[in-house]
Amino acid sequence: MFSKVPAFRLTDQNGQVITNQTFAGRAYVADFFFATCPGICPKMQGELLKVYAKYGKDPRLAFLSHTIDPAHDSIPVLRDYAERLGVGGARNWYFATTGAHGVPTAKDTVFQLARAYFTAAEPDKAAPGGFAHNGTFALVDDQGHIRGLYDSLNPKEVERLLAELPTLLAEIDSRKQAVARQ
Repeated sequence: MFSKVPAFRLTDQNGQVITNQTFAGRAYVADFFFATCPGICPKMQGELLKVYAKYGKDPRLAFLSHTIDPAHDSIPVLRDYAERLGVGGARNWYFATTGAHGVPTAKDTVFQLARAYFTAAEPDKAAPGGFAHNGTFALVDDQGHIRGLYDSLNPKEVERLLAELPTLLAEIDSRKQAVARQ
């Protein structure tokens, strides 16, 4: 049995509320980052861009990047970050904060969510930028179950994600066809 992502309510780079329902019927790749990260985030996002380059136009897949620094990463900062990555106009890549309309909520919320995705993220004054995180990508299916974890800092793991995505997308198609036949 696969672990299910808990209910969440976030705000994306366009100021829109996103919840689990935003992703109903499609898979998504989730990660945790922060805009001022001097460490692993640029490499992580570069690897996620490889996945986006291959699947960014596929309506069965979305991308959800959670900021672990909601105090700094306001909606305008997230929008700028998406623009700098070259995905500012993407309709299926959400840069999300636990803060709403520029007002951050308790940081614990995003760290609890990171733990639910089986990824490490926490404040750490000794870490570069003040946050420690491990760069895990989580693949979530169309029913909200975590189906895979991938080390974004290992190119072979990103290749594994790319190799496993067609299987999951085919499962989504099968489920949709089964529902259509009923």
